[in-house]
Amino acid sequence: MLSIRPCVPAAWVLSAPWRTESPAVRFFILFLLVVVLDQLTKLWVVHSFELYQSLVIIPGFFSLTYLTNTGAAFGMLAGHPVWWRQLFFVGVALIALVAIFFLHRKIAAENRWYTVSLALIAGGAVGNLIDRVRLGAVVDFLDFYVSTHHWPAFNLADSAITTGVGIFLLINFSQSRKEKHGKSV
Repeated sequence: MLSIRPCVPAAWVLSAPWRTESPAVRFFILFLLVVVLDQLTKLWVVHSFELYQSLVIIPGFFSLTYLTNTGAAFGMLAGHPVWWRQLFFVGVALIALVAIFFLHRKIAAENRWYTVSLALIAGGAVGNLIDRVRLGAVVDFLDFYVSTHHWPAFNLADSAITTGVGIFLLINFSQSRKEKHGKSV
């Protein structure tokens, strides 16, 4: 009789590293997951599409469109010299990453969601930094629009950064409300 055995032992899954209580390990796993998924999706787009090629997914609302962005968010700074942009973006990203790692060490114990938010931000920053260093531009491909009005295209790294910032702000808003209500009682 043929028996099918899982390729990963159940004991390992139950004791997997992502189930750890260590904020640093959880941070690193989520950080790495964001970077890998971001780079894999960008690699797929670069190899599957010609620059500016678009594939409509939801007509009138969403397409996959291969674009590159040499500037910052929404193309800001795109007109500046290449060497200046590279130096600026790499410098800002490295300073931000150092700040995120120190901030994580300081506040991770306060709330598990700080680990999630900061790992998403750091992973997104590294995903886009890899593009800037490797290609001189960031690969964008998520294209949302209504009729002919397009939101600037973005990628998974941008989504991770935005989601991480949103979670971070929600945590802080929630904690400030708790402190405010706790003091007034």
